[in-house]
This record gives sequence, structure tokens and C-alpha cells, in this order.
Amino acid sequence: MKLLILGGTEFVGRAVVEAALDRGWEVTVFHRGRHAPPAGVHALLGDRTAPDGLAALATGSWDAVVDTWSGAPSAVRDAARLLADRAGRYAYVSSRSVYAWPPAAGLAEDGPLVEGSPDAGEVPYAEAKRGGELAATAAFGADRTLHVRAGLIIGPYENVGRLPWWLSRIARGGPVLAPGPRTLPLQYVDARDLAEWTLDAVAAGLSGPYNLVSPPGHATMGELLDACVRATGADVELCWAEPEALVAAGVEPWSELPVWLPPGEMYDAMHTADVSLAVSAGLRCRPVTETVADTWAWLETLGGVAPRRPDRPEVGLSPEREAEFLAKHFPDVTG
Repeated sequence: MKLLILGGTEFVGRAVVEAALDRGWEVTVFHRGRHAPPAGVHALLGDRTAPDGLAALATGSWDAVVDTWSGAPSAVRDAARLLADRAGRYAYVSSRSVYAWPPAAGLAEDGPLVEGSPDAGEVPYAEAKRGGELAATAAFGADRTLHVRAGLIIGPYENVGRLPWWLSRIARGGPVLAPGPRTLPLQYVDARDLAEWTLDAVAAGLSGPYNLVSPPGHATMGELLDACVRATGADVELCWAEPEALVAAGVEPWSELPVWLPPGEMYDAMHTADVSLAVSAGLRCRPVTETVADTWAWLETLGGVAPRRPDRPEVGLSPEREAEFLAKHFPDVTG
């Protein structure tokens, strides 16, 4: 197949490119030139937010387009309109954030959605992703458009910093604040598994929305952090704290302790999605140990410091805040 990736040099886009190349597909990458694309692609340069920024896409035809854009929906609108007569299908990597808040536990693809406009400029993330879905569908039609509604995405090349933060923190060793309970089920997707499923779906001609994360409980918080300990080989003691103690201390779930959310509304929204549709369409999720080990191997090639997207806030608990909590709640370990 001939595949066009809008993006393709970082994280999810890069995973899609590498998966397509492994299949022997002919891959074109349209990007801004900030990062080098993988070897073996045909590269087109342009900035879709600039006047005439899509000029490099004025000619050419493809069997499918994969778009990972997270900004203004109007950028998806303009690209999709330009490509509608020269590409077979349009796969838009969207987000489960498009569901109206609060999403019910076990929500499937037919849940209520936030408002969005394909013509919008810069808007909040949920509205941007919903607007992107509408823009792609307006140009390509419902039968040629695939909406990949991802949740938490981790794996090699992660530029948001969630799993890299845990790996870097555990690699430092010593007592580590671990948010409990250990058995808390998690729901996420390795970017490479998302990529493989998306390419399979495109090849099979699937359309419409799919929740794209692992089945709930594919791993637990304990299994994730244990895998980090094994991957890094660090000498650590995981100090498991109850959710109530962390919340009472003002520790911010998700941002200060990435991936983790205490049981409740936020947890139900992020870690309990119904993914039976994607599973029935072939979703396969590798073990958490493989995702963690491969992410650490990638991090080591960068000196242990992951790249960060400038449009995303820094994540992770400061050493001072962690030490303060541990001293109060685990004096036998820290004393």
C-alpha cells in the first residue's frame, strides 16, 4: 500500500511509519522538518498551520492517510479537503477525550460526545480532537474515515514523559513512592500496538470510531512499576501508599504521579473503556514487561532523558515532595 503520514517523526506517528515500513509499504511523511523521519520514507516538508503550508501535498496519490494532529481542527479540515480525491481512506488518531464529561465506566463508542467544529482554530484538547474527527469525515465521508480514539499511550519515543518519568525515577534508586493499590487495573496502549491495529484497520477498510486502548486490567500499577524495576535493574524499595493518604497530602494524580488515578470518576473515565469493538477487529496488546523494557532501552540511547513536547506540561513529583511524603508515612524506610 501507499501510505501518507501527516506527522510521522515523533511517538505515535513514528510508530505508524516504522510499522508500515516493516510491512513493505511505500511511505510518504509530511512534516515540518523539526525531527528527522525514519530512513526509507519519502519526505515532504511543510507547516500545515502556515499560509500555503500544504503546497508539498498538491500532487500525489495514496491508498490511505494517517493523521496524528492534535491542534486546530481547521488544519485537519484543510489537509483532508486537499487529499479527499487523491487518497482512499483517512485514519485520524483521535482521543477518548472526545466523550462528554464525565464518561461513564465501561463507555463504548456510542457514548455522548463533546461539541466540536471542523472550522475551529485553537481550542481545548477535547474539542480539538472532536473537531478533527468532524473535519476528516466531512471531507472523506463516513465510509472512508477511521477514528482511532486512543486513551493513555506509552512506549518507545514517548514525548509526553509519563512512562519515561517512572523509569528515570526508579533508575535513581532508593525508596520510591508508589501510588496504590498495587492491584489497581490500568488501561493503556503501546504506541506500536496502536500503529499495527491502525494499519490493519486501514487495510481492511474499517471506518467509524474505535476505542483504542488495552482491555481494562491488561496490567496493574504494581505490574507496571515492577517492570520498571526489572528493566532498570535499580536497587529500590517501592513504598506503596494508599490513595486516601496521597490525596490528603495534595499529591496530584496523573500529573505528579503519571499514569495513576485514584478510584473514582477520573479513574473510571481513563481506565475502564469498553474496547470490545477494537478487540473484535484484531487489537493485540503486548505484555507490559515488553513495553517497559523497550522504552528503557530507547531511553538509555538518549542518556536516560526523554524528549518533551513543548505544548505539554512537565510531569512528575519533585524529589523534595516525594521525600517529604515518604518521611511522614514511611519513617522506617527513610529514617
